[in-house]
Amino acid sequence: MNTSPHRQIGLGFLEIPLLRSVIVLSLDVMMAVVSLVLALVLRFEGRFDGPIERQYWDLLPTYAMVLVGVRLASNLSFRLHKWSFRLSGLHDGVRVVAAAAAGTGAFVVILFMAHVLIPPRSVVVLELLATAAAMTALRFAPRLGLTYLTQFNRVRRGDSRRTLIVGAGAAGEMLLRDLRRSLDHRYRVLGFIDDDQAMWSSLVGGRPVFGGMMSLRRKVEELRVDTLLVAIPRSSARIVREVVEKCAGLTVQVKVLPVSYIYFQERGAASMLHDLSPQDLLSREPVRFTAQERSTLADRRVLVTGAAGSIGSEICRQLLDLGVPSILGVDINENGLYLLEHQMRKLHPGKLAIDVADIRDQSRLNLLMKQFKPHDVFHAAAHKHVPLMESAPNEAIKNNVGGTSHVLQAAERNGVENFIFISSDKAVAPTSVMGATKRVGELMTRAVAQRSSMNACAVRFGNVLGSEGSVVPLFRQQINAGGPVTITDPEMRRYFMTIPEAVGLVLKAGYGRFGELCMLNMGEPVRILDLAKQMILMAGCVPDVDIQIVYTGLRPGEKLNEELVMENEEVTSRVEGKIQVIAGPAPPADIWQIVGDLQTAAAAEDQVAVLRLLGRLVPTYRHPGTLLASAATSELVPQDN
Repeated sequence: MNTSPHRQIGLGFLEIPLLRSVIVLSLDVMMAVVSLVLALVLRFEGRFDGPIERQYWDLLPTYAMVLVGVRLASNLSFRLHKWSFRLSGLHDGVRVVAAAAAGTGAFVVILFMAHVLIPPRSVVVLELLATAAAMTALRFAPRLGLTYLTQFNRVRRGDSRRTLIVGAGAAGEMLLRDLRRSLDHRYRVLGFIDDDQAMWSSLVGGRPVFGGMMSLRRKVEELRVDTLLVAIPRSSARIVREVVEKCAGLTVQVKVLPVSYIYFQERGAASMLHDLSPQDLLSREPVRFTAQERSTLADRRVLVTGAAGSIGSEICRQLLDLGVPSILGVDINENGLYLLEHQMRKLHPGKLAIDVADIRDQSRLNLLMKQFKPHDVFHAAAHKHVPLMESAPNEAIKNNVGGTSHVLQAAERNGVENFIFISSDKAVAPTSVMGATKRVGELMTRAVAQRSSMNACAVRFGNVLGSEGSVVPLFRQQINAGGPVTITDPEMRRYFMTIPEAVGLVLKAGYGRFGELCMLNMGEPVRILDLAKQMILMAGCVPDVDIQIVYTGLRPGEKLNEELVMENEEVTSRVEGKIQVIAGPAPPADIWQIVGDLQTAAAAEDQVAVLRLLGRLVPTYRHPGTLLASAATSELVPQDN
């Protein structure tokens, strides 16, 4: 059965199995008889009157009947009647030759055992060669003809894209074959680029290997290439970055085949191609879990808040893949929960339950934890959009502070063993309401850890590529629309990592019981301008030529550069190279009093009091707006009753 998700070349009547088998076998035996006659004619140079010639020509009906019988039996035993005209390859060609040889051997043996005069050896060999060639042509010619006809029509219509494949190994060769039999693309493959010097000037699938990466730019310009297809399974970020850098300034589009050879062998290589994404440029190693770490999760019940979001949903996926038997996903976003449950139902049936709940509803959280009895809680629910929270600080307090307080208290009250709070680098010396609320969340988590038997840990990290609300989807949308791409400041830098890596490290930090506050090693910060330029290049455009870049200025609450550690904090240890434990000042003694006052002020929609209390609880918080100044002066100016 054809499971390839893309449309293939149709072959009409050959798609009907029974009719196809009858036609193919009939043509096989007809070609065998014709080959025998031609072999006799060639052997005796067309003479029919000599005594020797007449002796063989008189036996022709006997030869033909025996040959038809053995050819039918041999082809049936080798299952040549069940031929795939779409997907046949080298091994199938070998099968045709083997069936022809077996039939010829059986033909000679039967004549010998029946004491019938065997044709001359030259006739036997000529018939074998002619029959094998004819049967091979019958099976491969339709696919070959239609492939070249499709390519010819595509070139004639002018909608083909001149293409080079980077990687001439098994993946590149299979990609070329898959492109040839697929109609759902416009790629016209001109050749390959590969650093293996042994392959230079050779042909792969009939297409030349032009050279290595050093010759890439020259060949792109020389051949007027429109598209590069990177066909290196599990290709390293270094190779992808090198391709992008070599083609900087050229209007060439880059697509990648980022999966293993075995995986796309089953799915179809062409269908797995996707536009190059910023994730392909990050040289980050995947997070691996030991057998012992997996075994500790075998009997855990886990509750995840914010399960419909980018981080929360990935936590659910990875925990299920690691063998957690029971997860309760909680979120106020019912559509996101439904989609997550629908996806996991196929992969892990019966292991993920979902429930719509608002973390601001304390009684609802208590009820869920009392019923589900989780061993572990991952708290990922939060308002994360910096500019929006600047304009709605009360909502940020209700959700990020009040909601976190409710989840912590419910977890502590219901005997949860591990509590993991998802924090942010914006909690470090925050200039935004969102960052300040995340810092309060860290303080509350540490305060509970110090007074309770529950292992509570806050995990701090920066931006994740592809998450909801990140710059990557926005840049992609702007590029697809033809620009402009908007950037707040040309010198803005951010820490980035992929969602799977961030979540994998969060799991290790949460279950590793390393400390109350952990920070993930984010590597070096990335300049947002460089990220935007790379995404424009990956789309086959030239920055500031095809796609304009416009600077809009910092938005309310935004920093030019994010930090991962505050001045009064210290990195105490490093675990597995990517998880750092942070030691800092203890939470203030009156933290719960101030948190209660914050919730009261937010409920009363008193933004002035909210900002004043945030500044009191987070001394490093400096709000850039005027509300904080109003809060300071409001204590000096008498207010009318």
